[in-house]
Amino acid sequence: MPRQASVRRSINWLTLLCLLVLSFSVNGHDLAEVKQTGVLRHLGIAYANFVTGDGRGLDVELIQGFAHRLGVEYRYVESSWDRIFGDLTGTNAKRGANGAILTDKTEIKGDVIANGMTILPWRQEVISFSEPTFPSAVWLIADAYSSLHPITPTGSLEKDIDQVKESMDGISVLSMRNTCLDPNLYQLDKTKAQIRYLESSSNLNEMAPAVIGGVAETSLLDVPDALIALDNWPGRLKVVGPVSNQQRMAAGFRKGSPELLRAFNNYLNSIREDGSYNKLVAKYYPTVFDYYADFFQR
Repeated sequence: MPRQASVRRSINWLTLLCLLVLSFSVNGHDLAEVKQTGVLRHLGIAYANFVTGDGRGLDVELIQGFAHRLGVEYRYVESSWDRIFGDLTGTNAKRGANGAILTDKTEIKGDVIANGMTILPWRQEVISFSEPTFPSAVWLIADAYSSLHPITPTGSLEKDIDQVKESMDGISVLSMRNTCLDPNLYQLDKTKAQIRYLESSSNLNEMAPAVIGGVAETSLLDVPDALIALDNWPGRLKVVGPVSNQQRMAAGFRKGSPELLRAFNNYLNSIREDGSYNKLVAKYYPTVFDYYADFFQR
């Protein structure tokens, strides 16, 4: 019996040791581990010109450059809005009424999220964001034949937002939960808008075509996607006005990867300083400088 108890204790200690090693391998996968494996895994979702879905995009080239700077292989890993946080951290998450809600456990598949992700308070509870990579905001866009008209700017962003919300009375508005287009982020429940949802497993690139196709009279769109939509469907859409204050987009990292985050911020600052980042932005968003010139000045 004593020998059996000793064996059981040994097994228990061995199990605990394995769990500790596993925990370290999951939570401790930082810069050193990325260099050791020789691969940087980029989690992305096809969205606007950040990730085009065919191997191109602003964030694709940005993370490819970062991998090159680290001296490791770049690998793209496709994700979706309903599982991207789990793919990074090992625990799926969604927005709740009072912040982030952690749900089920899942397999970690990547090291960095980069696909035009907006920095939001509930997301900051789940992951660590880099320094901002792109300026944004949420606009209301409408079908060109809609009875809605673009607002007359007042010089006050808050008053402009109020004008847009007042114009939503009885209007169908397309949105998507758990993204920057979640209507609850902007108190649209207090308007008389008819909120309609695309599933979070859908592609945000479907929002503008859905408006043109008559699924809803209007849609929430963030600025980068709106700029692409206006260019792709000239004369078919119009911008009614802003729904949010100014926002910022950034790359996302596990909270257990501070050195990888620091290395990325250093890389981002270096390419902003030497002007190569602006050249990359101009390749995919040539008109953004007309709206946010200050952001891209160094």
